[in-house]
Amino acid sequence: MSKIYGEVDNRVKALDDVSFSIKQGEIVLIVGSSGSGKSTLLNMIGLLDQPTSGKIFIDGTNTTTLDDDKISSFRNKKLGFIFQFSNLLSDLSVLENVLLPIQISGTSKITEKDAIELLKVVGLEDQMYKRANKISGGQAQRVAIARGLINNPSIVLADEPTGNLDSVTSATIVQLMKSMAKKLNQTFIIVTHDRQHFGDVDRVITIKDGKAFEGDLPSEMEITV
Repeated sequence: MSKIYGEVDNRVKALDDVSFSIKQGEIVLIVGSSGSGKSTLLNMIGLLDQPTSGKIFIDGTNTTTLDDDKISSFRNKKLGFIFQFSNLLSDLSVLENVLLPIQISGTSKITEKDAIELLKVVGLEDQMYKRANKISGGQAQRVAIARGLINNPSIVLADEPTGNLDSVTSATIVQLMKSMAKKLNQTFIIVTHDRQHFGDVDRVITIKDGKAFEGDLPSEMEITV
């Protein structure tokens, strides 16, 4: 698929005929320099924006044919999001922040007990009743991971999840995401400029000038298209 911004005289091709498949349970990194199109790609997969051309299939569903209401429902059921900034609501407790997606989706299948269990998994059972503005940045990102997983999504999309953390905390967050992916057999698609922090993963997709290439590319390598 492709994504073009702007009008005829000022068109920017953010993504140019990008095509790949990801298997369930894989941890996939999307890497590339600033402005390469990697965040745009994540927005396409997360149904936060629509491609200009092409199709996006998730669990066999052609998401580009869904209307706005169906997109919202599909996103709530199938996708979880983790962002660079945890975006917690400061006046709510840690537990209440994790429960927010449940309230938005209106599901009754997931309970407060499930949220507490997730907080135990991410090592925050002793912080769950604290207000979100009373915990550290690393703890806040772990809350964001629990919040992104609460609806048991098929795919977890993470946009620079370690970009605002120190190296030690980043390493902790990376190991946590890897262990959660293995334990829950969920697909993690992670946009990052910190390639070295993630070590071994199942796949790496490099975005350069809006095109997708399989694997890591040497920084000095020039691509002819």
